[in-house]
Order: sequence, then C-alpha cells, then structure tokens
Amino acid sequence: MNIDFIKGVIVPILTPIDENELIDEAKLRDQVDYVIHGGVLGILAFGSNGEFYVVEEEEMERGLKIMVDQAAKRVPVYFGIGAISTKKCCRLARMAVENKAAGISVLQPMFLKPTESELYLHFKTIAESVPETPVLLYNNPGRVGYTMSAGLVERLAAEVPNIVGMKDTSGDITQTAEFIRRTRSTGFKVFGGKDTLLYASMCHGAVGGVCTAANFMPELITDVYNKYLAGDLAGSLEAQFQLNPVRLSMDPASFPVAAKDMANLRGRNAGLPYKPNLATPEGPVLDRIRKEMETAGLI
Repeated sequence: MNIDFIKGVIVPILTPIDENELIDEAKLRDQVDYVIHGGVLGILAFGSNGEFYVVEEEEMERGLKIMVDQAAKRVPVYFGIGAISTKKCCRLARMAVENKAAGISVLQPMFLKPTESELYLHFKTIAESVPETPVLLYNNPGRVGYTMSAGLVERLAAEVPNIVGMKDTSGDITQTAEFIRRTRSTGFKVFGGKDTLLYASMCHGAVGGVCTAANFMPELITDVYNKYLAGDLAGSLEAQFQLNPVRLSMDPASFPVAAKDMANLRGRNAGLPYKPNLATPEGPVLDRIRKEMETAGLI
C-alpha cells in the first residue's frame, strides 16, 4: 500500500451551508480551490471543524463527492468518521471508499468510556472493512473525554496493516512524541493536531499537521511546514509564532464557530454554522479575533 502521499498540512475543511442547512455546493467548491491554492497537501472532509456531528449521512456522501470532484486529484481527500457504533463507522468507511476517498480518519467513540480491548477491536474492525484503504486514527481527548494510550496505538500500528497513521490533538507534546517514538519502526505517520504545535510536532518527527488554520490563513500554516522541510528552522519557528496569537484568539469562542467567523472576516463568505451554534456576536471575543488577524496582516 502506497502511503507516500500522507504528509504535509491537511485541512479539516469547513462545510459551507445554505439557509436550510444543506451543503452549499458552489461555496464548498470555492473553499476546496482556496485551500489547495494556499498550499495544503490534503483535505479532510467532515473533521471536527467540518461539523461532522451534525451532518446527515446522505449530505456527507454528497459533500464528499463534491470535494473529490473539485480536488480532481490535485491533493488527496480523506473522510472523517466520528460515529460511536462500530457498525456505523464501517458503513461510513465503505461509503467513503466507494466515493474515492484516499483514506479515512477515525475518531475514538465519544460519550462512551471503552476499555483498551474494546477500542482495539473497534478500530481493527473498521480498518478491516476497507482493507485496501489507509486508515488514520484520530485522538481527541478534549472532545471525547479520554485519550488513546501509546500502547494501544503501537499495537494497532503493528498488527493492522492498513492502520498507517494518526492525528493527535491531545495538545500534550510528550504524548505526541510517544506516539511517534513507539511506532517509528513501522513507518507509522503521526500528524500534529494542534495548529500552535505544528513546529514542535515536526521537531519530534511528525509528518505534518491537520490544521484548522488552513481554512482561513493557509499561507501562514503551510509556511511553518514548508520552511521546516526546507531546513529553515528559524524561519519555520518564526512563522509558527506569527500564527499562534491568531489561532489562540479562537479559543474563547463557541466551538467550532470561530473558524467560519475568521474565514468570513477574510472575505471567504463561509456562512453560518449548523445550529445550535451561532456566529460569534460583536463583543470582546470577536474584537480579539479581529485585532489578532489585523496584527498578522490577514485583514
């Protein structure tokens, strides 16, 4: 299985919607072009910032088809899966492969508190349902309430052939480094999941990052990656420091609406989030976002 393409800045792309909360095809196609022109090396459909948790399955399939068509093999399109039941995850995985996703990303089940044995079987079963497709694990303890252990990831990497990488959004650089250290002999590909830690993650051996910032400032986040790859470590770190205040200004906003807010501030016309979320209202939170974007020269 060729996994050389799995690298770089991958964007968990926004899902633009119309007034009926249906995917706005024209805006989605425009967003695909925007992030590709901005330098991303992959698109993740229906990640956390793609609001997967409120999108109906038929809309997910329609959206994936649009993204794959618009990307036109310029970059790989991955499909994010965040369902709780193993059966539903397998169904979504097969749907994604049928619609030409280059790989799938699977979040650990939210709300539950599964044992290591249960998690192992969950991920193994999903991967075996699409045996010819690369599978990336997605560790997001802040959203699901628990973390994957390095031991679990090491075992999955060693024993399930098409589990070939992961995104770690723990924000704990020691944990990210452990995922990398304990799987490095297998060619397992670890992505940083915190935009503010892309440089640090790459210093420990990450192959890139899955970065929300690429939705509205792709030129900054890809600069961190490209300069690091070129050996310009000082330039990469400076790009990271330029990006971080903008990215941190998102945190006080209601998750995940700040990404669309910031895209709108840059003239991207990303529209509104799915309800119950609302756009960030005028006030101190939006003022800070606007100020940091102005300081960074983004608006």
